[in-house]
Amino acid sequence: MNRFCSRLCAAVASVAITCTAFLVVTMRSSSVQAEESTDRTDSSASKIDRGRYLVRTAGCNDCHTPGYAKTAGDVEESKWLIGDSRGFQGPWGTTYPANLRQLVQGMSEETWLQYARRPIRPPMPWFALRDMTDEDLAAILCIHSIARALDSASAEVRAARDAGDDGRREISGRGMT
Repeated sequence: MNRFCSRLCAAVASVAITCTAFLVVTMRSSSVQAEESTDRTDSSASKIDRGRYLVRTAGCNDCHTPGYAKTAGDVEESKWLIGDSRGFQGPWGTTYPANLRQLVQGMSEETWLQYARRPIRPPMPWFALRDMTDEDLAAILCIHSIARALDSASAEVRAARDAGDDGRREISGRGMT
């Protein structure tokens, strides 16, 4: 019972921290949007910067990026949002943070907006996403798209490297190691 309570407390604390971060982001978002010009808001660079900011401050990385909370956010962006094997247990069962890069692959912006706002099992604060503006959710999708591009580029580099004869051998049909 103590183990269950401590895990439940940890999950509740995680949700509370995420909610607090979301409130800070929302309040700051209003003042930032009032100060930014329309040209800057519409630019791609601004959208990417906004997405990075939201992913960091809304707590996405806390669960969906391995080691992010443990290292106080000192994780390369190329490793963001790949999911984690750490599960959160509660009365609902066990929930694992998804690999968001794979999850949104191929989603249109319209599909993402609908998906992001649907209820999800705890400790995911889906209500925080529900309350975000379309622009903020689109900026978060933009970060996922960049991450997917980095994944594709990395896969191509690995494939090119693996095609060379560098002394590695294939093990049990799993590919080069």
